[in-house]
Amino acid sequence: MSESHTPTSGAARLNTGVAHNARVWNYWIGGKDNYEVDQRVGEQVAGMFPVIRDVARADREFLGRAVRFLAEERGIRQFLDIGTGLPTAENTHEIAQRIAPESRIVYVDNDPVVLAHARVLLTGTPEGATDYIDADVHDPDAFLERAARTLDLGRPVAVMMLGILNFVLDTDKARDIAHRVMAAVPSGSHLVLTHPTFDPDLGGEGQIPAMRFWNENATPPITARGRADVAAFLDGLELLEPGLVSCSRWRAEDPAAAPVPQFGAVAVKP
Repeated sequence: MSESHTPTSGAARLNTGVAHNARVWNYWIGGKDNYEVDQRVGEQVAGMFPVIRDVARADREFLGRAVRFLAEERGIRQFLDIGTGLPTAENTHEIAQRIAPESRIVYVDNDPVVLAHARVLLTGTPEGATDYIDADVHDPDAFLERAARTLDLGRPVAVMMLGILNFVLDTDKARDIAHRVMAAVPSGSHLVLTHPTFDPDLGGEGQIPAMRFWNENATPPITARGRADVAAFLDGLELLEPGLVSCSRWRAEDPAAAPVPQFGAVAVKP
């Protein structure tokens, strides 16, 4: 089994005095890897925007469906999961390696709590490989260089960007990051994306005051975007059915699943 955990200089230090997204998200989906400050801010946000817990669960369920689809139907055996978050049940490597034990997975995050848990929990199969890179989404060149030690960037890669580009506040920069990462992987690679929206057709108006509160009381700061801006992250790729939709409805087992204000999409690089 190949497992490694690659640090980078200047790694973030643990701060338990300020709520952090990875820990609050963990709280919303019923995890225990969070602190009182995370619970307090999480409850306040949920009080302002009650659907946020549904969003958190829907995003996690989307990850499972997307990884299964890519491993089973598209034959993908390499995954680059950027913005991993705290490990829970049914992580990317667990799903992929259950289907294809030889799958290789690289996780990228820069939260010290995530790093500590990744070292213990993100272990894979003897046939495959897992790696954790301590790096920031704002520096794609750095994590791509380190990912190439585990992944063969000459073969198709599934790039997972679930709930991460919303922490890049400048839309042009977020778009550039998505395009630079996809430029580094070959034809047949896929981009798997989720992103919060304020679009009213998905019930997203409540994101705006909730995110304002978040940005004043927690870290890192976050933004929601409209459909056109999220779609631009997928420029140059072929969007797979059912397109850019609420993540709760992307290839959902229940076609009547309630929409949540979080876009989900999978696209392939031609």
